[in-house]
Amino acid sequence: MAPLSLFLFTLLLISSNTIATQDMEQQELLGLSEVMGSLLNDPDWPQAHPFPCSDTPWPGVKCEIGLSPPFFHVTKIHIGPDILDPPCKISANLSHSLLKLPYLKSLSIFNCFTSSSVSLFPALFDSLLYLEHLSLQSNPSLSGEIPSSLGNAASLRVLSLSQNSLNGVIPLSIGGLVCLEQLDLSYNKLSGEVPQSVGGLKSLSILDLSWNALEGELTSSLGQLQLLQKIDLSSNQLRGKIPLTLGMLHRLVLLDLSHNFINGPIPKSFEGLKNLEYLILDHNPLNSVVPLFIESLEKLKSISLSECRIEGSIPMSLSSLKTLTALSLSHNNLSGRIPKELGKLPNLDLLNLSHNQLSGEVYFTNGFVKKLGKRLDLRGNYGVCWNNNMSVVDSDDETPYCLNSNGGTRNESEEDSKKIQPAWNQWEDDHSSTSTRSNHPSWDKNLLLSFCAFVVEVVLCSCLLL
Repeated sequence: MAPLSLFLFTLLLISSNTIATQDMEQQELLGLSEVMGSLLNDPDWPQAHPFPCSDTPWPGVKCEIGLSPPFFHVTKIHIGPDILDPPCKISANLSHSLLKLPYLKSLSIFNCFTSSSVSLFPALFDSLLYLEHLSLQSNPSLSGEIPSSLGNAASLRVLSLSQNSLNGVIPLSIGGLVCLEQLDLSYNKLSGEVPQSVGGLKSLSILDLSWNALEGELTSSLGQLQLLQKIDLSSNQLRGKIPLTLGMLHRLVLLDLSHNFINGPIPKSFEGLKNLEYLILDHNPLNSVVPLFIESLEKLKSISLSECRIEGSIPMSLSSLKTLTALSLSHNNLSGRIPKELGKLPNLDLLNLSHNQLSGEVYFTNGFVKKLGKRLDLRGNYGVCWNNNMSVVDSDDETPYCLNSNGGTRNESEEDSKKIQPAWNQWEDDHSSTSTRSNHPSWDKNLLLSFCAFVVEVVLCSCLLL
Protein backbone atom coordinates (compact mmCIF):
# COMPACT_ATOMS: atom_id res chain seq x y z
CA MET A 1 0.00 0.00 0.00
CA ALA A 2 2.89 2.37 0.85
CA PRO A 3 4.50 2.06 -2.63
CA LEU A 4 1.13 2.87 -4.25
CA SER A 5 0.71 6.01 -2.11
CA LEU A 6 4.22 7.13 -2.99
CA PHE A 7 3.49 6.59 -6.69
CA LEU A 8 0.26 8.62 -6.53
CA PHE A 9 2.03 11.47 -4.68
CA THR A 10 4.82 11.54 -7.27
CA LEU A 11 2.29 11.53 -10.10
CA LEU A 12 0.40 14.42 -8.50
CA LEU A 13 3.64 16.38 -8.05
CA ILE A 14 4.67 15.82 -11.68
CA SER A 15 1.26 16.81 -12.98
CA SER A 16 1.19 20.00 -10.89
CA ASN A 17 4.67 20.95 -12.09
CA THR A 18 3.64 20.26 -15.68
CA ILE A 19 0.71 22.65 -15.29
CA ALA A 20 2.99 25.22 -13.68
CA THR A 21 5.63 25.09 -16.39
CA GLN A 22 3.06 25.78 -19.08
CA ASP A 23 0.66 28.16 -17.40
CA MET A 24 1.06 31.80 -16.53
CA GLU A 25 -1.64 34.28 -15.71
CA GLN A 26 -2.71 35.96 -18.93
CA GLN A 27 -2.62 39.45 -17.45
CA GLU A 28 0.91 38.95 -16.22
CA LEU A 29 2.11 37.48 -19.52
CA LEU A 30 0.62 40.44 -21.37
CA GLY A 31 2.30 42.87 -18.97
CA LEU A 32 5.69 41.22 -19.48
CA SER A 33 5.33 41.41 -23.28
CA GLU A 34 4.46 45.10 -23.08
CA VAL A 35 7.37 45.87 -20.77
CA MET A 36 9.86 44.08 -23.01
CA GLY A 37 8.34 45.77 -26.05
CA SER A 38 8.95 49.18 -24.48
CA LEU A 39 12.61 48.36 -23.87
CA LEU A 40 13.97 46.04 -26.56
CA ASN A 41 14.47 46.60 -30.25
CA ASP A 42 12.70 43.39 -31.21
CA PRO A 43 8.97 43.57 -32.07
CA ASP A 44 8.85 39.78 -32.37
CA TRP A 45 9.98 39.15 -28.80
CA PRO A 46 6.51 37.96 -27.60
CA GLN A 47 6.28 35.46 -30.48
CA ALA A 48 9.85 34.22 -29.88
CA HIS A 49 9.18 33.75 -26.14
CA PRO A 50 5.52 32.71 -25.69
CA PHE A 51 6.49 30.80 -22.52
CA PRO A 52 9.24 33.05 -21.05
CA CYS A 53 9.25 31.18 -17.75
CA SER A 54 9.49 27.65 -19.09
CA ASP A 55 9.77 26.36 -22.66
CA THR A 56 11.04 29.57 -24.34
CA PRO A 57 13.00 31.39 -21.66
CA TRP A 58 14.95 34.63 -22.06
CA PRO A 59 18.16 35.17 -20.00
CA GLY A 60 17.00 38.49 -18.57
CA VAL A 61 13.73 37.13 -17.16
CA LYS A 62 13.46 34.94 -14.08
CA CYS A 63 10.31 33.38 -12.63
CA GLU A 64 9.14 31.57 -9.53
CA ILE A 65 6.20 29.22 -9.04
CA GLY A 66 3.38 30.49 -6.87
CA LEU A 67 1.61 28.28 -4.37
CA SER A 68 -2.03 28.79 -5.13
CA PRO A 69 -2.64 28.40 -7.97
CA PRO A 70 0.73 26.93 -9.03
CA PHE A 71 1.37 29.47 -11.79
CA PHE A 72 4.64 31.04 -12.79
CA HIS A 73 5.21 34.66 -11.75
CA VAL A 74 7.85 37.03 -13.13
CA THR A 75 10.17 37.97 -10.27
CA LYS A 76 13.19 39.44 -12.10
CA ILE A 77 13.83 41.57 -15.21
CA HIS A 78 17.40 42.43 -16.13
CA ILE A 79 18.52 44.55 -19.10
CA GLY A 80 22.26 45.10 -19.31
CA PRO A 81 25.48 44.86 -21.30
CA ASP A 82 25.82 41.17 -20.47
CA ILE A 83 22.74 40.53 -22.63
CA LEU A 84 23.44 42.04 -26.04
CA ASP A 85 20.68 40.54 -28.13
CA PRO A 86 18.29 42.13 -28.65
CA PRO A 87 19.61 45.62 -27.77
CA CYS A 88 17.58 48.44 -26.25
CA LYS A 89 15.73 50.53 -28.78
CA ILE A 90 16.32 54.26 -29.17
CA SER A 91 12.87 55.12 -27.83
CA ALA A 92 13.14 52.81 -24.82
CA ASN A 93 11.00 53.89 -21.87
CA LEU A 94 9.83 52.71 -18.47
CA SER A 95 6.42 51.19 -19.17
CA HIS A 96 3.48 51.47 -16.78
CA SER A 97 2.84 47.83 -17.62
CA LEU A 98 5.33 47.04 -14.88
CA LEU A 99 2.33 47.39 -12.60
CA LYS A 100 0.94 44.21 -14.18
CA LEU A 101 3.88 42.31 -12.65
CA PRO A 102 2.92 42.50 -8.96
CA TYR A 103 5.36 39.75 -7.92
CA LEU A 104 8.44 41.52 -9.33
CA LYS A 105 11.33 41.41 -6.86
CA SER A 106 14.22 42.68 -8.96
CA LEU A 107 14.34 45.26 -11.76
CA SER A 108 17.71 46.26 -13.22
CA ILE A 109 18.16 48.33 -16.37
CA PHE A 110 21.64 49.47 -17.44
CA ASN A 111 22.53 51.87 -20.26
CA CYS A 112 19.15 51.59 -21.95
CA PHE A 113 17.57 55.06 -21.67
CA THR A 114 19.99 57.08 -23.77
CA SER A 115 17.84 59.30 -26.02
CA SER A 116 14.18 59.66 -25.13
CA SER A 117 13.36 61.40 -21.85
CA VAL A 118 12.32 58.91 -19.16
CA SER A 119 11.19 59.55 -15.57
CA LEU A 120 10.22 57.53 -12.51
CA PHE A 121 6.44 57.44 -12.13
CA PRO A 122 5.00 57.46 -8.56
CA ALA A 123 2.84 54.35 -8.98
CA LEU A 124 5.99 52.29 -9.51
CA PHE A 125 6.66 52.31 -5.78
CA ASP A 126 3.02 52.13 -4.74
CA SER A 127 2.20 48.89 -6.52
CA LEU A 128 5.35 46.73 -6.51
CA LEU A 129 5.03 45.62 -2.92
CA TYR A 130 7.56 42.77 -3.28
CA LEU A 131 10.28 44.85 -4.97
CA GLU A 132 13.59 44.23 -3.22
CA HIS A 133 16.18 45.29 -5.79
CA LEU A 134 15.91 48.34 -8.08
CA SER A 135 18.95 49.28 -10.17
CA LEU A 136 18.54 51.84 -12.93
CA GLN A 137 22.12 52.80 -13.75
CA SER A 138 24.00 54.60 -16.54
CA ASN A 139 20.84 55.89 -18.19
CA PRO A 140 21.64 59.48 -19.26
CA SER A 141 18.06 60.29 -20.32
CA LEU A 142 16.53 59.13 -17.03
CA SER A 143 15.70 62.50 -15.50
CA GLY A 144 13.15 64.25 -13.32
CA GLU A 145 12.67 63.97 -9.58
CA ILE A 146 12.60 60.94 -7.32
CA PRO A 147 8.93 60.61 -6.35
CA SER A 148 8.01 60.77 -2.68
CA SER A 149 6.15 57.47 -3.12
CA LEU A 150 9.60 55.85 -2.90
CA GLY A 151 9.01 55.52 0.83
CA ASN A 152 6.17 53.05 0.16
CA ALA A 153 8.54 50.42 -1.27
CA ALA A 154 9.03 48.97 2.18
CA SER A 155 10.62 45.73 0.91
CA LEU A 156 13.51 47.46 -0.92
CA ARG A 157 16.94 46.22 0.12
CA VAL A 158 18.99 47.68 -2.76
CA LEU A 159 18.26 51.03 -4.43
CA SER A 160 20.80 52.11 -7.05
CA LEU A 161 19.95 55.05 -9.30
CA SER A 162 23.51 56.11 -10.12
CA GLN A 163 24.87 57.73 -13.29
CA ASN A 164 21.58 59.15 -14.49
CA SER A 165 20.27 62.72 -14.82
CA LEU A 166 17.93 62.80 -11.84
CA ASN A 167 17.38 66.20 -10.24
CA GLY A 168 15.49 67.75 -7.36
CA VAL A 169 15.85 66.82 -3.71
CA ILE A 170 16.12 63.48 -1.96
CA PRO A 171 12.58 62.89 -0.66
CA LEU A 172 12.07 62.85 3.10
CA SER A 173 10.06 59.65 2.69
CA ILE A 174 13.28 57.76 2.03
CA GLY A 175 13.53 57.24 5.77
CA GLY A 176 10.67 54.74 5.53
CA LEU A 177 12.83 52.17 3.72
CA VAL A 178 13.64 50.30 6.90
CA CYS A 179 14.91 47.22 5.04
CA LEU A 180 17.26 49.16 2.76
CA GLU A 181 20.85 47.90 2.85
CA GLN A 182 22.41 49.80 -0.08
CA LEU A 183 21.56 53.31 -1.27
CA ASP A 184 23.43 54.65 -4.30
CA LEU A 185 22.27 57.93 -5.86
CA SER A 186 25.70 58.99 -7.10
CA TYR A 187 26.46 60.85 -10.34
CA ASN A 188 23.17 62.69 -10.72
CA LYS A 189 22.06 66.32 -10.38
CA LEU A 190 20.42 66.09 -6.99
CA SER A 191 20.30 69.23 -4.86
CA GLY A 192 19.16 70.29 -1.41
CA GLU A 193 20.34 68.78 1.86
CA VAL A 194 20.91 65.20 2.94
CA PRO A 195 17.58 64.65 4.72
CA GLN A 196 17.65 63.95 8.42
CA SER A 197 15.25 61.09 7.78
CA VAL A 198 18.15 58.94 6.49
CA GLY A 199 18.70 58.19 10.15
CA GLY A 200 15.75 55.83 9.87
CA LEU A 201 17.58 53.50 7.47
CA LYS A 202 18.64 51.19 10.29
CA SER A 203 19.70 48.34 7.96
CA LEU A 204 21.88 50.50 5.70
CA SER A 205 25.47 49.36 5.11
CA ILE A 206 26.36 51.41 1.98
CA LEU A 207 25.51 55.08 1.45
CA ASP A 208 26.76 56.72 -1.76
CA LEU A 209 25.49 60.20 -2.64
CA SER A 210 28.67 61.39 -4.36
CA TRP A 211 28.90 63.61 -7.44
CA ASN A 212 25.71 65.61 -6.98
CA ALA A 213 24.99 69.20 -5.94
CA LEU A 214 23.97 68.48 -2.35
CA GLU A 215 24.49 71.37 0.06
CA GLY A 216 24.02 72.39 3.66
CA GLU A 217 25.49 70.69 6.71
CA LEU A 218 25.88 66.98 7.25
CA THR A 219 23.04 65.64 9.34
CA SER A 220 24.02 64.18 12.70
CA SER A 221 21.40 61.45 12.19
CA LEU A 222 24.00 59.54 10.15
CA GLY A 223 25.42 58.45 13.48
CA GLN A 224 22.32 56.33 14.06
CA LEU A 225 23.20 53.97 11.19
CA GLN A 226 25.17 51.47 13.22
CA LEU A 227 25.55 48.99 10.32
CA LEU A 228 27.15 51.49 7.93
CA GLN A 229 30.39 50.30 6.34
CA LYS A 230 30.74 52.84 3.54
CA ILE A 231 29.90 56.57 3.35
CA ASP A 232 30.72 58.43 0.15
CA LEU A 233 29.47 62.02 0.02
CA SER A 234 32.32 63.34 -2.11
CA SER A 235 32.08 65.99 -4.84
CA ASN A 236 29.11 67.92 -3.51
CA GLN A 237 28.74 71.37 -1.93
CA LEU A 238 28.42 70.32 1.70
CA ARG A 239 29.47 72.81 4.39
CA GLY A 240 29.90 73.09 8.13
CA LYS A 241 31.54 70.80 10.66
CA ILE A 242 31.91 67.05 10.56
CA PRO A 243 29.26 65.65 12.93
CA LEU A 244 30.71 64.15 16.11
CA THR A 245 28.18 61.33 15.77
CA LEU A 246 30.11 59.83 12.85
CA GLY A 247 32.56 58.54 15.43
CA MET A 248 29.84 56.15 16.62
CA LEU A 249 29.89 54.16 13.36
CA HIS A 250 32.10 51.37 14.67
CA ARG A 251 31.71 49.21 11.54
CA LEU A 252 32.69 51.98 9.12
CA VAL A 253 35.38 50.93 6.63
CA LEU A 254 35.34 53.84 4.16
CA LEU A 255 34.63 57.53 4.76
CA ASP A 256 34.91 59.84 1.75
CA LEU A 257 33.91 63.48 2.25
CA SER A 258 36.37 64.89 -0.30
CA HIS A 259 35.75 67.85 -2.61
CA ASN A 260 33.29 69.74 -0.43
CA PHE A 261 33.48 72.85 1.76
CA ILE A 262 33.64 71.09 5.13
CA ASN A 263 35.46 72.79 8.00
CA GLY A 264 37.67 71.14 10.56
CA PRO A 265 38.91 69.98 12.83
CA ILE A 266 38.65 66.24 12.39
CA PRO A 267 36.61 65.33 15.50
CA LYS A 268 38.33 63.37 18.24
CA SER A 269 35.32 61.04 18.25
CA PHE A 270 36.89 59.47 15.14
CA GLU A 271 39.20 57.50 17.39
CA GLY A 272 36.21 55.18 17.82
CA LEU A 273 36.34 54.15 14.13
CA LYS A 274 38.40 51.05 14.84
CA ASN A 275 37.51 49.36 11.53
CA LEU A 276 38.21 52.38 9.32
CA GLU A 277 40.50 51.58 6.37
CA TYR A 278 39.99 54.58 4.07
CA LEU A 279 39.89 58.18 5.34
CA ILE A 280 39.48 60.55 2.38
CA LEU A 281 38.90 64.20 3.24
CA ASP A 282 40.97 66.02 0.59
CA HIS A 283 39.90 69.34 -0.97
CA ASN A 284 38.13 70.66 2.13
CA PRO A 285 39.10 73.78 4.11
CA LEU A 286 39.71 71.87 7.34
CA ASN A 287 42.19 74.48 8.65
CA SER A 288 43.49 71.95 11.13
CA VAL A 289 46.39 69.64 11.93
CA VAL A 290 46.94 65.94 11.39
CA PRO A 291 45.29 64.60 14.57
CA LEU A 292 47.49 62.65 16.96
CA PHE A 293 44.73 60.16 17.75
CA ILE A 294 44.97 58.83 14.21
CA GLU A 295 47.53 56.29 15.43
CA SER A 296 44.71 54.46 17.23
CA LEU A 297 43.06 53.60 13.88
CA GLU A 298 45.18 50.53 13.39
CA LYS A 299 43.39 49.25 10.26
CA LEU A 300 43.92 52.38 8.17
CA LYS A 301 45.15 51.65 4.65
CA SER A 302 44.73 55.03 3.00
CA ILE A 303 44.82 58.61 4.34
CA SER A 304 44.13 61.46 1.93
CA LEU A 305 44.21 65.00 3.34
CA SER A 306 45.51 66.91 0.31
CA GLU A 307 44.50 70.55 -0.13
CA CYS A 308 42.92 70.75 3.32
CA ARG A 309 44.93 73.70 4.70
CA ILE A 310 46.59 71.32 7.12
CA GLU A 311 49.42 72.93 9.11
CA GLY A 312 51.89 71.91 11.78
CA SER A 313 54.25 68.97 11.50
CA ILE A 314 53.80 65.41 10.27
CA PRO A 315 53.19 63.44 13.48
CA MET A 316 55.58 60.61 14.21
CA SER A 317 52.56 58.55 15.27
CA LEU A 318 51.73 57.86 11.61
CA SER A 319 54.65 55.44 11.57
CA SER A 320 52.68 53.10 13.86
CA LEU A 321 50.07 52.42 11.13
CA LYS A 322 51.56 49.19 9.83
CA THR A 323 48.70 48.54 7.38
CA LEU A 324 49.05 51.94 5.66
CA THR A 325 49.49 51.70 1.89
CA ALA A 326 48.86 55.32 0.79
CA LEU A 327 49.46 58.66 2.50
CA SER A 328 48.69 61.90 0.67
CA LEU A 329 49.22 65.23 2.44
CA SER A 330 50.09 67.38 -0.57
CA HIS A 331 49.30 71.09 -1.10
CA ASN A 332 49.06 72.01 2.57
CA ASN A 333 51.09 74.15 4.98
CA LEU A 334 52.99 71.40 6.74
CA SER A 335 56.39 72.33 8.14
CA GLY A 336 59.29 70.65 9.89
CA ARG A 337 61.11 67.47 8.96
CA ILE A 338 59.80 64.36 7.24
CA PRO A 339 59.85 61.51 9.78
CA LYS A 340 62.28 58.89 8.52
CA GLU A 341 60.12 56.27 10.23
CA LEU A 342 57.57 56.62 7.40
CA GLY A 343 60.09 54.84 5.19
CA LYS A 344 59.89 51.82 7.46
CA LEU A 345 56.15 51.22 6.98
CA PRO A 346 56.07 47.74 5.43
CA ASN A 347 53.04 48.24 3.17
CA LEU A 348 53.40 51.89 2.16
CA ASP A 349 53.26 52.16 -1.63
CA LEU A 350 52.39 55.84 -2.14
CA LEU A 351 53.69 58.87 -0.27
CA ASN A 352 52.76 62.33 -1.53
CA LEU A 353 54.05 65.20 0.61
CA SER A 354 54.50 67.64 -2.27
CA HIS A 355 53.92 71.40 -2.13
CA ASN A 356 54.26 72.05 1.58
CA GLN A 357 56.85 73.91 3.65
CA LEU A 358 58.79 70.88 4.83
CA SER A 359 62.53 71.14 5.39
CA GLY A 360 65.56 69.11 6.36
CA GLU A 361 67.30 66.08 4.99
CA VAL A 362 65.42 63.03 3.70
CA TYR A 363 66.65 59.88 5.43
CA PHE A 364 64.67 57.23 3.53
CA THR A 365 66.56 54.10 2.54
CA ASN A 366 67.46 53.43 -1.08
CA GLY A 367 65.22 50.38 -1.04
CA PHE A 368 62.20 52.42 0.01
CA VAL A 369 62.87 55.09 -2.62
CA LYS A 370 63.25 52.51 -5.39
CA LYS A 371 60.10 50.65 -4.34
CA LEU A 372 57.92 53.75 -4.54
CA GLY A 373 59.55 55.36 -7.58
CA LYS A 374 57.29 58.11 -8.93
CA ARG A 375 54.76 57.33 -6.20
CA LEU A 376 57.12 59.15 -3.82
CA ASP A 377 56.50 62.87 -4.38
CA LEU A 378 58.32 65.53 -2.34
CA ARG A 379 58.29 68.31 -4.94
CA GLY A 380 57.57 71.89 -3.95
CA ASN A 381 59.25 71.65 -0.52
CA TYR A 382 62.17 74.01 -1.09
CA GLY A 383 63.73 73.34 2.28
CA VAL A 384 63.95 69.58 1.72
CA CYS A 385 67.04 67.86 0.30
CA TRP A 386 68.15 64.31 -0.38
CA ASN A 387 70.92 62.65 1.59
CA ASN A 388 74.14 62.65 -0.47
CA ASN A 389 74.45 58.90 -0.04
CA MET A 390 71.06 58.13 -1.61
CA SER A 391 70.49 56.96 -5.17
CA VAL A 392 67.33 58.75 -6.25
CA VAL A 393 65.69 56.77 -9.04
CA ASP A 394 63.48 59.56 -10.35
CA SER A 395 65.70 61.90 -12.35
CA ASP A 396 62.81 64.35 -12.71
CA ASP A 397 62.55 64.96 -8.98
CA GLU A 398 63.00 68.63 -8.14
CA THR A 399 64.26 67.91 -4.62
CA PRO A 400 67.97 68.91 -4.45
CA TYR A 401 70.83 67.05 -2.82
CA CYS A 402 72.04 68.37 0.49
CA LEU A 403 75.13 70.56 0.09
CA ASN A 404 76.44 70.11 3.61
CA SER A 405 77.12 66.67 5.03
CA ASN A 406 76.10 67.58 8.57
CA GLY A 407 72.97 69.36 7.94
CA GLY A 408 69.35 69.20 7.71
CA THR A 409 68.90 72.45 5.80
CA ARG A 410 70.07 73.66 2.45
CA ASN A 411 72.93 76.06 3.36
CA GLU A 412 75.23 77.06 0.51
CA SER A 413 78.87 78.02 1.08
CA GLU A 414 80.43 81.04 -0.62
CA GLU A 415 82.42 78.73 -2.92
CA ASP A 416 79.21 76.92 -3.97
CA SER A 417 77.46 80.24 -4.55
CA LYS A 418 80.17 81.38 -6.92
CA LYS A 419 79.77 78.24 -9.00
CA ILE A 420 76.22 79.13 -9.91
CA GLN A 421 76.78 82.83 -10.62
CA PRO A 422 76.17 84.01 -14.19
CA ALA A 423 79.25 84.23 -16.44
CA TRP A 424 79.01 87.98 -16.91
CA ASN A 425 79.44 88.53 -13.20
CA GLN A 426 82.34 86.18 -12.57
CA TRP A 427 85.04 88.40 -14.10
CA GLU A 428 84.22 91.29 -11.81
CA ASP A 429 84.02 89.12 -8.69
CA ASP A 430 87.29 87.33 -9.43
CA HIS A 431 89.19 90.59 -9.87
CA SER A 432 87.43 92.15 -6.96
CA SER A 433 88.46 89.31 -4.65
CA THR A 434 92.02 89.43 -5.98
CA SER A 435 92.20 93.13 -5.26
CA THR A 436 90.87 92.59 -1.82
CA ARG A 437 93.39 89.87 -1.03
CA SER A 438 96.30 92.18 -2.15
CA ASN A 439 94.97 95.13 -0.13
CA HIS A 440 94.67 97.34 -3.25
CA PRO A 441 91.60 99.35 -4.11
CA SER A 442 89.41 97.73 -6.75
CA TRP A 443 89.09 99.34 -10.18
CA ASP A 444 85.73 100.46 -11.46
CA LYS A 445 85.07 99.11 -14.97
CA ASN A 446 83.95 102.48 -16.36
CA LEU A 447 87.03 104.16 -14.92
CA LEU A 448 89.26 101.49 -16.44
CA LEU A 449 87.68 101.96 -19.88
CA SER A 450 88.13 105.74 -19.66
CA PHE A 451 91.79 105.29 -18.76
CA CYS A 452 92.36 102.98 -21.73
CA ALA A 453 90.70 105.48 -24.08
CA PHE A 454 92.95 108.24 -22.72
CA VAL A 455 96.09 106.16 -23.32
CA VAL A 456 95.04 105.42 -26.91
CA GLU A 457 94.37 109.12 -27.51
CA VAL A 458 97.82 110.12 -26.22
CA VAL A 459 99.52 107.55 -28.45
CA LEU A 460 97.66 108.80 -31.56
CA CYS A 461 98.56 112.43 -30.83
CA SER A 462 102.22 111.50 -30.43
CA CYS A 463 102.20 109.75 -33.80
CA LEU A 464 100.69 112.81 -35.52
CA LEU A 465 103.30 115.18 -34.04
CA LEU A 466 106.06 112.98 -35.31
